[in-house]
Amino acid sequence: MQLEFHQVDAFSSQPFSGNPAMVYRLEQWLPDELMQKIAAEHNLAETAFVVREAQRWRIRWFTPSTEVPLCGHATLASAHVLFEVYGEDAERLAFDSRSGPLTVSREAGRLVLDFPRYDPQPLAELPPVAQALGCPVVEVWQTNELFVVLESEQAVRDCRPDMAALVPLPGLGVIVTAPGREHDFVSRYFAPGIGIPEDPVTGSTHCSLIPYWAQRLGKDELHAVQCSARGGELFCRLEGARVKIGGYATRVASGTLFL
Repeated sequence: MQLEFHQVDAFSSQPFSGNPAMVYRLEQWLPDELMQKIAAEHNLAETAFVVREAQRWRIRWFTPSTEVPLCGHATLASAHVLFEVYGEDAERLAFDSRSGPLTVSREAGRLVLDFPRYDPQPLAELPPVAQALGCPVVEVWQTNELFVVLESEQAVRDCRPDMAALVPLPGLGVIVTAPGREHDFVSRYFAPGIGIPEDPVTGSTHCSLIPYWAQRLGKDELHAVQCSARGGELFCRLEGARVKIGGYATRVASGTLFL
């Protein structure tokens, strides 16, 4: 069996920045164990698999060690591949996922994710997050991630967490965020418990970052940067119970997997 794959740098208009994702368009689903092995072989933060079902696409996302319920950058990458490689001529692609229906649209030269809104919630008990991050924290919230506000953009950039200490904390991973100097907000995301020490650019974390900063800054349109080593730029909008997350994507490699 031979399978085509395509590697895309999501949330970037140029190669070697943004967040790399591997994309497979399948004719039918492979066994879960095999998809997990393929993701481990590529060893990127996410490998996405898409299968057409009627007029929509079913999408699943795998880290090198586990399947996850939602991934923004690999969804953006998948839409880019379907548009640019496989010639989908619609202006909007509809996906079904473990997190419900998702869409990706083409707007003003960018791809825009339509994702669910997840408002951060108070924690009943404060975990030892400051010790794990190695820096003072201002606020701690939770969605399906631990959501940590730091005092400044520089504090986010300087954060050097103890990865082993992050693993037992509640949630899939830890978001750190602060007001930006030149952007509305900045963030980073650490998820060593699911095989991602630091994710370069994370669309799904913006499902909670956008409503938090929209309320705090009093505006529904936001410009964000995830300030990892690779970095990525996100154009964000709050629309009721949904968030819109826009960005660019660049295909950097294509090939064939032999099984």
